Amino acid sequence: MLKGKHVLLGVTASIAAYKTANLVRLLIKAGAEVQVIMTPSARDFVTPLTLSTLSKKPVYTEYFDGKTGDWNSHIELAEWADIFLIAPLSANSLAKMANGYCDNLLLATYLSARCDVYFAPAMDLEMYRQEIVMENIEKLQSVGNILIPPGKGELASGLEGEGRMEEPEEILKQISVHKSREEDFKGKKILISAGPTREMLDPVRFITNHSSGKMGIALAIEAHKRGAEVTLVHGPINIRIPDFLKKIAVISSAEMHKACLKEFKNADIIIMSAAVSDYTPTKVSDQKIKKSEDKLTLEFKKTTDILNDLGSKKEANQFLVGFALETENEVENAFKKLDSKNLDMIVLNSLRDEGAGFGKDTNLIKILDKSKKVTEFSLKVKQEVAVDILNHIVKAVV
Repeated sequence: MLKGKHVLLGVTASIAAYKTANLVRLLIKAGAEVQVIMTPSARDFVTPLTLSTLSKKPVYTEYFDGKTGDWNSHIELAEWADIFLIAPLSANSLAKMANGYCDNLLLATYLSARCDVYFAPAMDLEMYRQEIVMENIEKLQSVGNILIPPGKGELASGLEGEGRMEEPEEILKQISVHKSREEDFKGKKILISAGPTREMLDPVRFITNHSSGKMGIALAIEAHKRGAEVTLVHGPINIRIPDFLKKIAVISSAEMHKACLKEFKNADIIIMSAAVSDYTPTKVSDQKIKKSEDKLTLEFKKTTDILNDLGSKKEANQFLVGFALETENEVENAFKKLDSKNLDMIVLNSLRDEGAGFGKDTNLIKILDKSKKVTEFSLKVKQEVAVDILNHIVKAVV
């Protein structure tokens, strides 16, 4: 997968930079042509001379080389690259990339890149766990960059845990696997629903749930990377959706039903990850409901079961995936849902599992299929969960 490829390797200031010597060696051994760019501070961790000797190319760290008088063009570097790998990526450079900062040659080249960008974070455990760091990683992924998750083990601080840059051999393996998946869903149309719905009570109040839409968006981004034509139908969410995705915004369950029904007939694969309201008010007040009595009684009626409706209309060439969030008898209830709604596969998670559920960056799932097989997965970030789900679908439909 890497033979003949132009690989631009970006190195930032992290103790893990010592691994880049082996990374350059392995990339060249795999047949790639390697050009290294370093942030100025990265030179404190590994010398440009080392990486230049291994890559057989000069290492760039500044826009202008005062010794030779040469100008190092970030545009030319970006256009040269088939793959841009940033490893290690420090918390500082991660934050700059996520927020569009451009104060060195590496960042300018990143902002100019049109090729696949892979990034391998490296930082201490507590740094990696910070919510702001997770948000920055999500930002990079939301614009199509590909995360190479850090491994677990001994860190420079002496602590044990997640945060150390993945080993060079594993980085190459993940890039090769990703490149091999680029045409998994080529020619396929995938419909994905995501997020919550809102059922209005009056002009200012509504009922909803805690769904963030993160899982559905992660699925849409991953499916797009694999060559699919993706349509994302989503409820009210606060997460940026990449411009490269076709998206349809809805509010109520009725609107989501209408939008999904319209797109369903042309879809090859349908993944319903949205958390749709089961009930809606029988009457919506035109005016704000005033606080008067000690008690307020509202009447609700069932909403249309979107998944059940799509299952009843499903053609033999379509693959329908549902989601189940359970609190008791999880597997039994999920299989009942799979059978009653004519699904091909169902993704199960439980509110009783730590790290799973609404609004979290991680998820812990089981995948159930028509053969009554249950496949269990470990707790992972939702981007990795999306990979697992789509890998399972590929085996069934491609």
